[in-house]
Amino acid sequence: MSEQLELVPAPSAATPRRRARTPASDVPLAEEDPVATVLVDTPLAHLDRPFEYAVPAELAQSARPGVRVRVRFAGRDHDGYLLTRTATAEHSGRLAPLRTVVSPEPVLTPEVLAAARAVADHYGGTLADTVRLAVPPRHARAERSVPPEGESGGGAPDPAAVDRSPEQVWDAYPAGPALLRRLRSGQAPAASWLALPGEAPERDWPRAVAAAVRETVLGGRGALVVVPDRRDVDRVLGPVQEAVGPDEVVRLTADLGPEARYAAFLRVLRGHAGVVVGTRASAFAPVRRLGLVVCWDEADDLHQEPRAPYPHTREVLRLRARSEGAGLLLGGFTRSIVVQRWVQEEAIAPVTAGHARLRERAPRVVVAGEGHQEERDAAARTARLPGVAVSALRAGLERGPVLVQVPRQGYVLGLACQDCRTRLRCGVCHGPVGAGDRREPASCRWCGTELDAQHPCEECGSLRRRTTGVGERRTAEELGRAFPGIRVVSSGGDHVVDEVDDSSALVVATPGAEPWCAAGYAAVALLDGWRLLERASLDAAQEALRRWCGASALARPVTRAPGQRREVGVVLCGVPPHGSVPAVEALVRWDPAWLAARELSDRAELGLPPLVRHVEVTGPAGAVDQAGRALVAAGMHLLGTLPAGDGPSSGAGPGQQVRATLAQGRGRAPEAVRTVRADRSARKAQDVVRLRIDPDPGA
Repeated sequence: MSEQLELVPAPSAATPRRRARTPASDVPLAEEDPVATVLVDTPLAHLDRPFEYAVPAELAQSARPGVRVRVRFAGRDHDGYLLTRTATAEHSGRLAPLRTVVSPEPVLTPEVLAAARAVADHYGGTLADTVRLAVPPRHARAERSVPPEGESGGGAPDPAAVDRSPEQVWDAYPAGPALLRRLRSGQAPAASWLALPGEAPERDWPRAVAAAVRETVLGGRGALVVVPDRRDVDRVLGPVQEAVGPDEVVRLTADLGPEARYAAFLRVLRGHAGVVVGTRASAFAPVRRLGLVVCWDEADDLHQEPRAPYPHTREVLRLRARSEGAGLLLGGFTRSIVVQRWVQEEAIAPVTAGHARLRERAPRVVVAGEGHQEERDAAARTARLPGVAVSALRAGLERGPVLVQVPRQGYVLGLACQDCRTRLRCGVCHGPVGAGDRREPASCRWCGTELDAQHPCEECGSLRRRTTGVGERRTAEELGRAFPGIRVVSSGGDHVVDEVDDSSALVVATPGAEPWCAAGYAAVALLDGWRLLERASLDAAQEALRRWCGASALARPVTRAPGQRREVGVVLCGVPPHGSVPAVEALVRWDPAWLAARELSDRAELGLPPLVRHVEVTGPAGAVDQAGRALVAAGMHLLGTLPAGDGPSSGAGPGQQVRATLAQGRGRAPEAVRTVRADRSARKAQDVVRLRIDPDPGA
């Protein structure tokens, strides 16, 4: 019997494996480490890996790790970042040479690269997308304007010049002094800080942040402070500069403009400043010897990045603190459920005020319609501005400015039939009808079609109309008539007022747009509380409490004699009694940690975030269905699919936008999302589909 020969010989132990080799190229190569690994700036998820290129001899000195380079990729020139230089290549074929070094500045430091990798892995994104968030675009004039490293008077300040008489801002918190000692000694404490409301300017949260930064700098390390918006940057920048010196601090925000932002980035990169204060654009700032990262108001939705891979500032700073051995301070007047989970897992420690100090500083909150109020005012619970709120505002105006918080901006948000209460809809696109100003006719808020005043109600035929929602401009107009002779200040939308003085005034503002008053507001009224509680969001209660506490914390503390009842500082209107609504009870008791712990316990029973990671897929119905099937195949569970948004594109039809939500099962969410993104990229899918891990519930 003849023996059949093998078509492919079996591998032998003596067969040598493929060896790494130096690149073949027609141009002279660098004598040392002629191979460069490059991160190509491409949006293609299936190409999310470094590529090898040859280093020409003429670029041997400038082609350093971290610099921007230009390379040939897929037949076109692309930007990229040089990651490493090696002597041999893993690729066995011919290597293309680097086209040029765009700038000799090593803008991608090893610490920032490690943080970018960790963030990309956590959110199932690509490294190129994350680095794009971390490194601002280059500006050549800014590179020339910033002195080179070592040619500036920056660096660590003289401790003798900085260490003035220590501020006592942290003494109100039992764990505060220990936190400062650990920061100064070079340790890496992690803390969730619940700031006291109603503190005087010399003891409020910006001063507390500045004190923590100062102790870190005195320990020979740098600090990074991230706040929600520009106004918060303005508030905290002055105290921090006063604490460590103005030359040591850099302001880094996205609204600086290309040149100013890149110049600020270079000042930090070249070591001229060791402290950064900014918004979420500064979360990856290349601070040297990073010793402290601070995130103020960590539950604010402005900390959520709207670009892929959609990281949250809170998570970015946590990953940076872990990888660089820095302290982590997450502060605010409330605490998010994510941070509450970290506290309960003992990953971070709570830093809160003592009970006696909290009772002394927290404002007295009254819920309209509770107790005996209905006996004196029958409409105390249902009126938009009940008598108890009017009385509190009138009494407060005798002492200074008062604040009225309105949940929505604009004028008239909606109209309905006066007789049958049916909401009016646009006859063209069926969108909601409202008015942007008293002099403007009612029109559709989607397509802008004006409402025919003679068009009868579709249900009862009535021509009479009533408003279903009022914004801050209409509220300011109504209060101006109710309090004649009093100055009215409106803040919200495109017109945000930064600060008001201590003279008598009615300040009407939307959440987050409340002007700062150094002396504090004499009274605060929170209107239309039901609008915040009834938001279609998993975090509706938490977000309502955060917005209420943010406004209530601006009320001035009222001193009283022993045994004397405190004057009303805050009136909450338009909500049920506080015993039946946990968020209202948490405000009255000023106990945000209690509400966060309660919400976390409820979500643990239901398997909701943050106990279980979720993925949100948004896009055309067909593409979302295809991506959802791939995620289910990867081990995730489909929870449901709903129309996305409330605009005209959310209607039925081939272009219908939907949102599918999936929960993590046996498979890990980042790997599943990365696989789906890579598959869509490789297939060159044309439909735009957004995949987000741990999406903001309020978005």
